[in-house]
Order: sequence, then structure tokens, then C-alpha cells
Amino acid sequence: MPKDAPVIARRGLMLILSSPSGAGKSTLARLLLEKHPEIHLSVSVTTRGRRPSEVEGMHYHFLNRDRFDRMRDAGDLLESAEVHGNFYGTPREPVEAALAAGRDVLFDIDYQGAEQLYGKMRDDIVGVFVLPPSADELKTRLERRAEDASGVIEKRLKNARTEIAHWTDYDYVLVNEDLDSTFANLRNILLAERLRRARQPGLAPVIERLDQELAQLTD
Repeated sequence: MPKDAPVIARRGLMLILSSPSGAGKSTLARLLLEKHPEIHLSVSVTTRGRRPSEVEGMHYHFLNRDRFDRMRDAGDLLESAEVHGNFYGTPREPVEAALAAGRDVLFDIDYQGAEQLYGKMRDDIVGVFVLPPSADELKTRLERRAEDASGVIEKRLKNARTEIAHWTDYDYVLVNEDLDSTFANLRNILLAERLRRARQPGLAPVIERLDQELAQLTD
């Protein structure tokens, strides 16, 4: 980029990743944050118990039900939903602060949370739904991670049909058969959406300056 190239201010976007459990959205989110550390991860609150591989404050904020209800009732959550018998929600303040500062925010949430965010902040959102290549592969992935009991896996597979039925609600749909290819497509979506004209209010002064310069050259 030339040294005198203008820095164009823009509002951050909300990149939502949703999928049935086991389709790969959390892996894709982790890879995206590794390649794009400038992205702010929205860390959800949940009443679900912490898995052995999870870290408090990194994967989730783990709360009891009473505290979750207080946050929701006070309006401190942008969205909340019950998933597989547990409650999840998105804290409001850090998201709004990041967007105003021009930082993109990544969400790893289900279709219920996505629908609520669509209703409140649709213009800021880029929604991506991740599909598994097959039902057998989805089951294999759930079993391979060895973090859920067999009954929980069966419940997640049953719920997958309901979750997949919402694929048309999203802006983009990726079939995660090959992780590298799927991740490359996800990055392409992010980079293209950052350049949307509507997300670059800072273009207006650039256009005005160009018009003035052209007027001087042609007068």
C-alpha cells in the first residue's frame, strides 16, 4: 500500500458461525482467530458445565442459572437461547464497543441466537452456516472428540435436523468436507464483506477529496 494511501474508517461487522454440533464451526472459529488476531471473539455465557478441554473466559463464561437469568432480565445480553437443555447468551457491552471501534466480532452461536441478532442488528451481520458432508461423518466427529456421553451425542444428532432446517436464514452456507478448503472460503467471505460500500462510511471524505482534486485539475 502506498505511504499516502488513505486509511478508510469503517464500522466493524458481526461474523456469525452456526452449525450442528460436530460440523466444525468451533474449529473454523479458532483458525480464523489465529490468522486474524484483530478480530474480537464474542465469548458467550452459558449454564452448561465446562468440558475438560475448555477454559473459563476463553471458550465460555460459565454461570449458574440465577446469574444468567439476572443478566438476561437486565438487558445485558444481546441474545439468549436454550440449546440441548442448557442456556447460552451474548454479553452486550463488549460487542457494541468493538463494533464502534471498527473491530469485527466473531460469534460461535446457534440459529436461535442468530435469529435474535438478525432482528436487532441485521445490517452489521454476516451469517455463515456450516454443514457436515454427511450424517455419518457428523456422528463420527461427535464420537471422535470424546467429550459427550452417548446419550448426549444421540440428542445432538436428533437436534441437527432442526438446526439444519434453518440453513436458508444465513447469507452463506459452507459444506465442511475438507477443513482447509472450507477455511479458505470463510476467509474469502470475511475479506469481501469488509469491503462492502455500506460498511465503509469513511469513503465519503475520500470521494469528496478526489472530486476536489479532479475539479482543480480540470478547471
